[in-house]
Amino acid sequence: MYKICVFAGTTEGRELVEFLSSQPVQVTACVATEYGGTLLPTADNLTISAKRLPVTEITQLLSKTAFDLVIDATHPYAASITESISAACQATETEYLALLRGASALSDDVVYVPDTETAAEFLDSTEGNILLTTGSKELAKFGKLTGFGDRVYARVLPMDASLDACHAVGLKASHTIAMQGPFSEEINLAMLHTVSASWLVTKDGGELGGFDAKVSAARKANVRLVVIGRPAQKDGVSFSEAIELLCTRFGCSRKPHVDILGIGPGNREAMTEEVRQAMKRADCLIGAKRMLEAVASSGQRVHDAIASRDIADFILTHSEYQRFGVVMSGDVGFFSGTKKLLPLLDSCEVNVLPGLSSLVYLCARLKTSYEDVFVTSVHGRQHNIVPDVRSHDRVFVLVGGENGMQELCRSLADAGLGNVQVSVGERLSYPDEKITQDTAEHLAGGTYETLSVALIENSNPDAVVTHGLPDTMFQRGAGADGVVPMTKSEIRAVCLSKLQLTERSVCWDVGAGTGSVAIEMALQAKKGRVFAIERKSAAVELLHLNRESFSVENLSIVSGCAPEACLDLPAPSHAFIGGSSGNMKEIITLLLEKNPTIRIVATAIALESISELTACIKEFPWIDTEVISMQVAHDKKAGPYHLMTGQNPIYIFTMQAGGSEG
Repeated sequence: MYKICVFAGTTEGRELVEFLSSQPVQVTACVATEYGGTLLPTADNLTISAKRLPVTEITQLLSKTAFDLVIDATHPYAASITESISAACQATETEYLALLRGASALSDDVVYVPDTETAAEFLDSTEGNILLTTGSKELAKFGKLTGFGDRVYARVLPMDASLDACHAVGLKASHTIAMQGPFSEEINLAMLHTVSASWLVTKDGGELGGFDAKVSAARKANVRLVVIGRPAQKDGVSFSEAIELLCTRFGCSRKPHVDILGIGPGNREAMTEEVRQAMKRADCLIGAKRMLEAVASSGQRVHDAIASRDIADFILTHSEYQRFGVVMSGDVGFFSGTKKLLPLLDSCEVNVLPGLSSLVYLCARLKTSYEDVFVTSVHGRQHNIVPDVRSHDRVFVLVGGENGMQELCRSLADAGLGNVQVSVGERLSYPDEKITQDTAEHLAGGTYETLSVALIENSNPDAVVTHGLPDTMFQRGAGADGVVPMTKSEIRAVCLSKLQLTERSVCWDVGAGTGSVAIEMALQAKKGRVFAIERKSAAVELLHLNRESFSVENLSIVSGCAPEACLDLPAPSHAFIGGSSGNMKEIITLLLEKNPTIRIVATAIALESISELTACIKEFPWIDTEVISMQVAHDKKAGPYHLMTGQNPIYIFTMQAGGSEG
């Protein structure tokens, strides 16, 4: 087993040790203090040395254990320890690798000095209070500043050695800030205001060292920065390059840990404790900007991404992070991006943590249950909610878009549902949370948050779940040839039963007439699509009227004669043929070309049509067929009596294809 020694005096050093602790290698991690040792993971393959090692002891360590590689991940300003590690590696002929931290870009308003002595000389000629964030080891070099006792404040580690150094140089206790980082922009800003600082002295520790947070805080506080330059660095590699080298040469494998986190409505107080802890542990949080701003800890590394592919690509290409947190609004299993993201993370260790859904939260606020609520969404997807509201007592819907809620309420009002009660939830869980309750008609004129939710209550739903709607519900009109033909309710009910539609069926209604069959197809295949093909202009006009009346947006009307009008349509899973204009064989041929496993139901009254369909049953390779004959008689009042009036007999052909596609 390979043996690797890491001098882990930095954040990236600790992350490197954490990575190696899960790999098939023996790891020795060296840190300068016991406290530093407590920040490292525990693992069977990990040995920790928590004390300062002079060059002689480093050499002894390397001589005793024949390490295959020594990685120097000490602080960029720790020049002396870097020299000691390098010298010990040379003496023992051990391979040395320096882990480099990228320098930050400095603007013209920053005072850049080469060393601590120069910084002290410069500040001696200035006025105003000074906050030192360079550590206790450098403190004595500022001790000769004019007005040191009154002007200088120092932020040091909460350790005896650090406090002793402050005392030794004569720093007042009230001017000593003993805290362990990391420090966010907000904390830095508060400290600068507290000490009334005019100057902030720091080293360029890079983003991982909190340098960026210091810079932004200083600028917001109108405080000048004095940056002490780094010692000259030897050649080395970045964190990601180090990970790549370890994987290539030592059999390591990068398998990122990903927590997919349901953050609920958004307020941290509404999150589960499990989710909050997982967010704290994350090296980087990924999600929409608005969510990251709401949940990320101060100074935490974040990446703004929404699309599943973008999230996965970032995770798989950023080896400097080992643990990711992907934040999802609401619950991870409730109209969430988790469904698309999971298949893209096969190479990662993934943990999915649920959150409080907006449905649960809103119903709690309304003091109502939700076990009988129909749930849907129009956020980022096309969906006609009118049929859902018509057929359910209560519907919960996620709404997105600039005018999404207004448009939803307007669509309900236009469909004759303006009196249904709507409870709109905006910014749920936040201090400015707002819940508005009124009719859809009244709410259609309001303005709402881009992302909002609604509970819609219909006191008089159409609860009919069987097909065969009354004929009187459809407009028939009168064209040049009289009333437009329509498949009557009894026949329609049988035909739809024979079709065996699903919610996601793609259906053709060939010779649609008034569209009674097409509309019932659309009502059943709510998540699918229906195409009504009709050649007569009068019937096409009625199709549009009936589609509008039933608000079936998943129904498309195709004006033309089949099969020519159907050539560019999507392949159907089901087809109903109510009229063929003498093209029955050609229509069925096209249907089978589009989908060799299609299910077809066709009706015939005329003997010629019956003959055509019978020939098609014999000619094409069906796996199952059925022919039934029906005759319906309706009662007709004749004085005090009721007489039955028979209609033309009708033949219903059902054909199931079973060929192999492609």
